[in-house]
Amino acid sequence: MKTTMLGSSALLERPTALKTAIVRKEHFNAAHRLHNPNWSEAKNQAVFGKCNNPHYHGHNYELEVKVIGYCDPETGYVMDAKVLSDLIKEQILERFDHKNLNLEVAEFSNLNPTAENIARVIYELLKVQLLLDTELKITLYETPRNYVEYPY
Repeated sequence: MKTTMLGSSALLERPTALKTAIVRKEHFNAAHRLHNPNWSEAKNQAVFGKCNNPHYHGHNYELEVKVIGYCDPETGYVMDAKVLSDLIKEQILERFDHKNLNLEVAEFSNLNPTAENIARVIYELLKVQLLLDTELKITLYETPRNYVEYPY
């Protein structure tokens, strides 16, 4: 039995099957400062604490990018792992790694670079590059004990 799914540009026939996920792990190092310019320095310090350091602070971020979809019957892939790796390097690592997110990454010029916002920006940068019939999940570890998932 086959089901018809909408692909990036045409209808594709795929065997009825459960979706499968491919996950790529990467890491990047970046500095940031959590700060709301509409608040006083005292309120910023009270809300963000050490993360409001005016001289910034850094993290060794661990990133998991999960692409979920149906395996192509000809290749067996949801997505080629090399293509996914290259996409993450081009869209995320080159943009974020060893950067001050507040000062060097355009997406954060007016957006507080919290882990939640970083994960959402990563999602938005990658999602437009994927086939329409795939889902994307981002897991971003700011520390080994603190992480966010987007979307949830």
